[in-house]
Amino acid sequence: MRPKTTLQKMGTLGAALAGSAAAAWAQGADAAGRSRPTLLDNILSTLLFGLIGVVLAILGFKLFDLVMRHNIEQEIFEHKNMAAALMAGAVVLGVSLIVAATLLAD
Repeated sequence: MRPKTTLQKMGTLGAALAGSAAAAWAQGADAAGRSRPTLLDNILSTLLFGLIGVVLAILGFKLFDLVMRHNIEQEIFEHKNMAAALMAGAVVLGVSLIVAATLLAD
């Protein structure tokens, strides 16, 4: 006795759904009827969201710098304070993770 193939396991309904999904993909449209984005669309959206992410990360760091009693930039660059640099790096990383999660949310 031969083992069942994937389509045989899915049954008639599963095969019909797989076939209609393959047909929609082949036509270049998703289930809602929208066309797939082109490479240029993907490049432009990547650049736009990357720019937004960088700007928001910088604004988050500047906001953190305003809230702190000490000038973090002065501590890092003039006084060569390694602890302040590590703290600033952690703040930028944390803000970047929040921004990335926000931009990727549907």
